[in-house]
Amino acid sequence: MARRLIMKLLTSLTSPYGRKIRVVLAEKHIDCERVIVQLGDPDCDLTHFNPLGKIPILILDDGQTLYDSPVIAEHLDEVSPVGRLIPQEHRQAIRVKLKEALADGIVDAAVLVLQERRRPAHQQSPEWIARQLHKIEHGLAALSAELGEQKWLLAGRYSLADIAAGCMLGYLDFRLPDIDWRTPHPNLADLLNRLTAEKTAFADTAPPVQ
Repeated sequence: MARRLIMKLLTSLTSPYGRKIRVVLAEKHIDCERVIVQLGDPDCDLTHFNPLGKIPILILDDGQTLYDSPVIAEHLDEVSPVGRLIPQEHRQAIRVKLKEALADGIVDAAVLVLQERRRPAHQQSPEWIARQLHKIEHGLAALSAELGEQKWLLAGRYSLADIAAGCMLGYLDFRLPDIDWRTPHPNLADLLNRLTAEKTAFADTAPPVQ
């Protein structure tokens, strides 16, 4: 009997986008081999899987590759009937994807801050950093307003929006601990605590302690 091929996820242990997909895989009970890559390694060339050389990348059992994380998440939600994370009703689905985009956009800005701060001090642009921090601040405020006093972001229903938001908040704690987002947004802090306490996948995918 031929060996059944299994999907592979190319990611890192610190990527918030990759973490989102790892949580989705766990929530959907989908078997997938995890391949850890080191983007800083000069021998790490992912362009034959993703022309942009970015992770995460999902290699399907037929060899086709999918990227980036919103595309992968939507695909995984469709291939397994277990626990829908994106509603089938169009308007509800758009609301979830919009909140996912907002959370991912905050991560994008956080990554740019981190990269700029890693440059030699005399080459850093305080204006550029301030611009990205401004995006993070406004993004968090919008996400907090969307959540309000609800348990989850989509009218109290757990969805991909919560997964994306939780991975984003965890990344801020991991990479930019100087940002105090909890004080102005205690409901987001409650969301992250709830995810960590109630969803095993979040505890299992937390970034490694530095």
